[in-house]
Amino acid sequence: MNGEDSHPALGIDHGEARIGIAATDPLGILAHPVETIDVRKTDPLERIAALAGQRLVRTLVLGLPVRIDGTEGTAAAKVRAFGEKLAARLPGIPLVFVDEAYTTLDAAEKLREAGRKAKQQKAVIDQAAAVAILEAWMNGG
Repeated sequence: MNGEDSHPALGIDHGEARIGIAATDPLGILAHPVETIDVRKTDPLERIAALAGQRLVRTLVLGLPVRIDGTEGTAAAKVRAFGEKLAARLPGIPLVFVDEAYTTLDAAEKLREAGRKAKQQKAVIDQAAAVAILEAWMNGG
């Protein structure tokens, strides 16, 4: 599923206002934050396409908000619709969905532990969640 030919990969934490982006290194050993796209100021499809081109991305990993009971609701439907647009924009790059359950909460907790205040967190929380999404995919989740 995520062998060496699937790296580098781009992790995407989709939100209505902001989209967090993370990337793996070329070998898929580490995931690191890249940026947060403000969808009111930047076309996310075009920005992700630019990042994918710059980084020679081979896999797009999109976090999917699955409910605790395993079902998908309206949030997941919005992410799947975004995924369809992204796949159409970048047809040569495989797109995979990963259950993003708790990634934002986990990211917030890690940032708190690192001493980041809530105001500082907002700028990087989406990127940290995207890192968590990529790590879950890299670990076979």
